[in-house]
Amino acid sequence: MEDFLDRRSQRIFQLIVDSYIESGEPVGSSTLSRRLSEKLSPATIRNVMAHLEKIGLLYSPHTSAGRLPTEQGIKLYVQGMLDIGPISDIDRQILESRFDFGGRSLDDVLEEAITTLTGLSQCTGIVTAPTYNSPLKHAEFIYLSPGQALVVMVSHEGMIENRIMSIPEDMTPSHLVEAGNYLSSRLVGKTLDEAKAYIKKELEFEKDQLHALAKYFVEKGLAMWGASEAMPALLVKGQSNLLNAAKTSDDVSHVQRLFESLEKKADILQLLDSAKQGEGVQVFMGANSPLFHMSGCSMVVAPYRNSKHDVIGAIGVLGPARQNYGRIIPMVNYAAKLIEKFFNQNK
Repeated sequence: MEDFLDRRSQRIFQLIVDSYIESGEPVGSSTLSRRLSEKLSPATIRNVMAHLEKIGLLYSPHTSAGRLPTEQGIKLYVQGMLDIGPISDIDRQILESRFDFGGRSLDDVLEEAITTLTGLSQCTGIVTAPTYNSPLKHAEFIYLSPGQALVVMVSHEGMIENRIMSIPEDMTPSHLVEAGNYLSSRLVGKTLDEAKAYIKKELEFEKDQLHALAKYFVEKGLAMWGASEAMPALLVKGQSNLLNAAKTSDDVSHVQRLFESLEKKADILQLLDSAKQGEGVQVFMGANSPLFHMSGCSMVVAPYRNSKHDVIGAIGVLGPARQNYGRIIPMVNYAAKLIEKFFNQNK
């Protein structure tokens, strides 16, 4: 940083970014002169601002003398000037109070995580759930009514999937229990992919009613689950927060186009997948993805790992480019660590 900007330029630039994060408004040389601890005239400050604008860190949004940081400037601020401390005690206590792991499914934990992040950050919370292909801990088949059954799958990592599936109209509760017990004894300890392959092979030449029902479950029920799904689940909360942060009609239009992209899911999933390749919290802005082009938004995201330390998902917040990175980065990082704690408790 010292090679790029001298101390005076760094201080003035940091004050401009801090002011932008606080108010979203341009700041001028007279205001900066009053806020600086060292005595500098507005004319001297204007010269520094002109240099910062020339090298692409500031811009003037209109004819006013005030300046705002560019996307490149915000990136420089986050990567080279921002002092990221630990999460605040209040934010930590709120997150911990909402992470009650007792008897809860992973879906519940992820839902609670992004709901809490959304409330604390006043941004949009985003999380990807891992694909369901870990070893099974429990499988249960429950008769609901003629033609319908509930199938409950619990993985060793605590992920629970409840699915209602169609069954033959003439299947009785006792038939279901018998077929369910047969399948459970062979499903537990295997991933869904392994279970499907094993059971299909075992039942290939069996012809009695029990095996016919078990085969039906495998072919009509399990085959549409888990790793066969094309994309991991994406949970999004608090989209209205982005609209509330929009200042002009153009801002609203850009955010609405961002929502359209979120509906398609592919772009955001690709971005979250790239976040899973890195270490720790990452910040994505417009140049990182077409998703943020012209939207004035950025995303702070952290990967989370299972009990085997494999990265299996990511959680983060999507907000305006002027979001409070010093507070939100440690908050997102801590939420990811709490999700990892859930996996360690359920291994």
